[in-house]
Amino acid sequence: MTKPFVVIHTHTSLDGKIKTVKSPRFKTTSQQYQDIALTPDAQFYDIDGYLNGRTTSEDNNEMQALDLDESVEVPEGDFVAQGNADMYYVSIDRRGVLGWTTNTIHYGNRPAHIIEVLSEKATNGYKAFLREIEISYIVAGSEELDNVLILNKLQSLFGMNRIMIGGGGVLNWSFLQAGLVDEVSIVMGPFADGDPENPSLFSASEPFSTPEAITFDLIDAKPIEDSAVWLRYRPLTN
Repeated sequence: MTKPFVVIHTHTSLDGKIKTVKSPRFKTTSQQYQDIALTPDAQFYDIDGYLNGRTTSEDNNEMQALDLDESVEVPEGDFVAQGNADMYYVSIDRRGVLGWTTNTIHYGNRPAHIIEVLSEKATNGYKAFLREIEISYIVAGSEELDNVLILNKLQSLFGMNRIMIGGGGVLNWSFLQAGLVDEVSIVMGPFADGDPENPSLFSASEPFSTPEAITFDLIDAKPIEDSAVWLRYRPLTN
């Protein structure tokens, strides 16, 4: 199997939570997380794209309500929009529901062309919508998604050799448990709020993934600004 190098790179609290914590140091440590991933002259991983789950995409981007024409016909298979992109934003959207307003998003001061990852359950109406606004898409599974196929297509169709996975926890765990992750990178900020509703860095979701003990080797541990720590691990499953 050929696949890109895959790093899970995430900003967490001391208790491993991944959503916003109301701390004055959340913003500054979040910026360091972004710098490591994307900021020119500061980034570390030299990624070609980053991959997020549907909820993360929905929570962090403007969306529109969709009025789809389901009578339309579209060609079978994947759709690669015209033109080359310097960076890609890959969104898991199995059934095709996200109402994007543009085909490019800006994060970490870098524009990224959107790629939707769909299953065969996504409708022709939704695919036609993506084609109309020039959003690329790949089809990677009949009903549930095939993570191996996703990575293979991102490399073969878009030339992506280094990919960052940025959550949520269910997405992170599904790729990790499948043995597809080469490195886990955590910018851990000096804060916590004890909120049980704040999702964790990793979360199993049966029947797609299950709880399992996975062990890691430490690559590096580095203190960074504002009492944060940057941790890098290699999963021993690889």
